[in-house]
Amino acid sequence: MKKDVESTAGVTVVVTAIADDPADPPPPASSEDNLRAWLTVLGSALVYFASFGFTNSFGFFQDYYQTHYLPDQSPSTIAFIGTLQISLMYVVAPVAGALSDAYAGSLWQPFVFQVCVLWLVRTGLSFPQHHFDQHSNVSQGVLFGLVVAFNTQPALAVVGQHFKQRRALAMGLVSGGSSISGSGLPIMLSYLVPKIGFGWALRATALLMGCCYVVAMAISWTKEPPTPTKEPHTPTTEEAPEQPPAKAALAASSLLDFRGYKDPRYLVLAIGNFVATLGVYVPNYYIGSYALLRYPTASVHSYLLPALNGASFFGRVLGGYFADRTGRLNFLWPMTVLSGVLSLSLWLLEQNIGMIMAFALLYGFTSGVFISVTPAAVAQIVPDDKIGARVGAFFTLTAFATLMGSPIAGTLIDESSPDGYRNIILFTVGLLSLLPRRWANGC
Repeated sequence: MKKDVESTAGVTVVVTAIADDPADPPPPASSEDNLRAWLTVLGSALVYFASFGFTNSFGFFQDYYQTHYLPDQSPSTIAFIGTLQISLMYVVAPVAGALSDAYAGSLWQPFVFQVCVLWLVRTGLSFPQHHFDQHSNVSQGVLFGLVVAFNTQPALAVVGQHFKQRRALAMGLVSGGSSISGSGLPIMLSYLVPKIGFGWALRATALLMGCCYVVAMAISWTKEPPTPTKEPHTPTTEEAPEQPPAKAALAASSLLDFRGYKDPRYLVLAIGNFVATLGVYVPNYYIGSYALLRYPTASVHSYLLPALNGASFFGRVLGGYFADRTGRLNFLWPMTVLSGVLSLSLWLLEQNIGMIMAFALLYGFTSGVFISVTPAAVAQIVPDDKIGARVGAFFTLTAFATLMGSPIAGTLIDESSPDGYRNIILFTVGLLSLLPRRWANGC
């Protein structure tokens, strides 16, 4: 810092120039324009492709199990397998997120990647003799749900650390990885299963997932753990000067960080998300079987779920882009309600298979906005160093909604009637259309 003294007409002026002072650091470059940040987005998207995308593909397994392996089971019983894996993923999310906050990433991810791949290989080996039993149900619902949480939560949290202004767009791109997988995997499995069998099709899926995980680990970059946000009551008079382990111990002791629920904005958003989640996944599980019941000779029913997930990719990416510009909740609320309106106008009142396809595409887009923008909306109201833990705690409540929603809808199906899906459509419409406006205003 330099001071120059000038004298004009008897008036002394002190001019202070803030320049050329080596003590003044240069302005930091934006991490959002950093190649490493965008490579991390790509790596996290690959993680979502290989993990969450598999759960998005459960509609294929719903139809296949119901037709080949569990014809004597009700649709709601089979749907419980898929909802169980998503629910457990959300239940474990607070722990996975807190560990990610504490250790700047995922030291355990290589182990988790191997579990996912080995589960698919092991399940594939059990199918040549058509050995499908309750143990297989539990392994897919429980094991896969638990390990996926330790993939997806750190992948989302690390992207949240790299981005702030364009956080919704970045998270939308990451979430879009699961949409691409949810669109491509059912088509791939539908093609491979008749040719090489269900077991080998699962092993091919394991190979694809393994490649995604290896590339993701190679190109992802984690930031150092941010300085923990201090609570107002934390200052103490005497503290040890420097204790590196204390930082990790602090994070480890806060694995279940539910303090976000003290914030009314966080609480209102969580309740609204719970209500919407009860219905938002219902079309993903049942649109294929609905089309098969209504139009048994039409082959397009196997492409409805891929179409829905493919459109969801554009909803997640474009939704994130526009949410950053219009306000995340300003964009999230109308898109969620529009999902219910589409269920009423195109699904309930459909007259032909073309209307069902139109519903799948439009609903995929609007529900994709809901899925991708919600984590970004939560991240904007929590401290940066607690994104993983508090976004995870937020979705713990969502876990109960995913566990209950689709099985409840399955009990409403009457397969003996062409209109047997009317009740689950009304169930979906009610949950998505009746969200209070305060959900948007309260946050």
